[in-house]
Amino acid sequence: MARIKALPEREAGLLARLAYRFSRRRLGEVAEPLAITARHPGLLLGYGVFELALDRSHRVDEKLKEMVALKAATLVGCPF
Repeated sequence: MARIKALPEREAGLLARLAYRFSRRRLGEVAEPLAITARHPGLLLGYGVFELALDRSHRVDEKLKEMVALKAATLVGCPF
């Protein structure tokens, strides 16, 4: 459980609601880091741009990127 409460969808702005919808479609639920980051629209936008750039990057093999993401998530206890 995070120290900062997640932003409920009913209180979220347009950008956050779109991000919530994308997260639900991709993961089946809204990722907790996303819901927390949504409290600050500028941070949410920067985080989204970073994630998009990482997802579209082709300098590293896709399997290696997935392994690194899995290892990092395991180390920090992230369920995603």
